[in-house]
Amino acid sequence: QVQLVESGGGLVQAGGSLRLSCVASGLPFSRDNMGWFRQAPGKEREFVAAISWNADNTYYADSVKGRFTISRDNNQNTVFLRMNSLKPEDTAVYYCAADANSRGWNLRFRRSDVYDDWGQGTQVTVSS
Repeated sequence: QVQLVESGGGLVQAGGSLRLSCVASGLPFSRDNMGWFRQAPGKEREFVAAISWNADNTYYADSVKGRFTISRDNNQNTVFLRMNSLKPEDTAVYYCAADANSRGWNLRFRRSDVYDDWGQGTQVTVSS
């Protein structure tokens, strides 16, 4: 049974930082590409960041580039999202997702339908 469990969310003031973690089980994590998405109230889920299975490639939404960093530890089956200089518009539920190294992922990583498994999400709230 595949499980992705996010943690690290919370309430932070604008300009602050958080680090999200997502621990995976039941899947070949070291061979999976991983992504972070977020969904704010009343909005569609949107791509935030992604990392290839071997960490050679990372990708970011323009809105978070330079502020967020995605990384992974394949020994711990964990993917991280370091978020700095947080803004109120970063407020959302953040989800991690796993892609079973699908063909062409490096061209489609922004699409949520590419990913096979999802966590339950962790709330991030940034106050102004």
